[in-house]
Amino acid sequence: MTRQVTSSKTYSWTGNEIVAVLLGGPSAEREVSLRSGKAVAEAFRQRGNQVVLVDPKDRTLEIPSSVDAAFLALHGEFGEDGEVQALLEADGIPYTGCNSEISRIAIDKVLSKERFDDERVPTPKWTQAESPEAAFPEFLKLPLIVKPTCQGSTIGLEIVKERSQWGAALERAFEHGPVQLVEEMVDARELTVGILSDRALPVVEIRPNEGIYDYKNKYTKGACRYFCPAELTQDETEIVQDAAFRAFKSVGGGPYSRVDVMLAGDGTPYVLEVNTLPGMTETSLLPMAAAEVGMSFSDLCVHLAESAMTRAGRMTE
Repeated sequence: MTRQVTSSKTYSWTGNEIVAVLLGGPSAEREVSLRSGKAVAEAFRQRGNQVVLVDPKDRTLEIPSSVDAAFLALHGEFGEDGEVQALLEADGIPYTGCNSEISRIAIDKVLSKERFDDERVPTPKWTQAESPEAAFPEFLKLPLIVKPTCQGSTIGLEIVKERSQWGAALERAFEHGPVQLVEEMVDARELTVGILSDRALPVVEIRPNEGIYDYKNKYTKGACRYFCPAELTQDETEIVQDAAFRAFKSVGGGPYSRVDVMLAGDGTPYVLEVNTLPGMTETSLLPMAAAEVGMSFSDLCVHLAESAMTRAGRMTE
């Protein structure tokens, strides 16, 4: 694992560093990752850094020895599941984001739910399905959400509004993974909270023009409206941020993340998941929240890279 540093000194970015931006990869979120990576690469170039683009689409890494740090703009399989992190750790290359163990837990929706329950983080009632022939979960209330445990961007997500839809929805969902998370669908406001180390950023509210915040609405221009900060009372804001922060800590914490939370009409928050490598285009939700506290997109990218260098022990006086 990445070496833990006890010194209070931190790495200070000079602009002379060579940054490898890892983008693309083999997952179903490849196209989204390419967009994130290109935006990140441009941000570092604007800061004077030399950038090397690395696309591990065949699950192998070829990073020049001259590289000072790796910025992970990967999403989904091989990017967020701890696999690429373990390779970088073995090679001693500083990288952005959570370590391999935290990444492995956070991407797995069942493991995450178990951690949420252990730490009493509020989350929708759930179970898992391990076969396309799994019986309908009688103890859960309709409507239900079915989604692959280790996919992101709502890939493979199915909504079961009536019991008669269960079999077909489960069969489609299993096309995207061997285990499915099944949870009660909460009628609530869609929120997300960016977290930088021990700091919760302003809450972002997502309002799709129609339907839910699925893959189509996420990546179709104009399909959603975003409000940052969300139109919440101070108490509601603190409740949502607290739930997000506790969820983040329950899977192991780390340098940064983005936590998806639903807020019901009675004021109850429900954490859905922790995203350890959230989208990183200039219009993505984590950069949107960072901008609200005065951190530009390039500032955010440099901050994350500095954090990686500090954790790896590359200190400066």
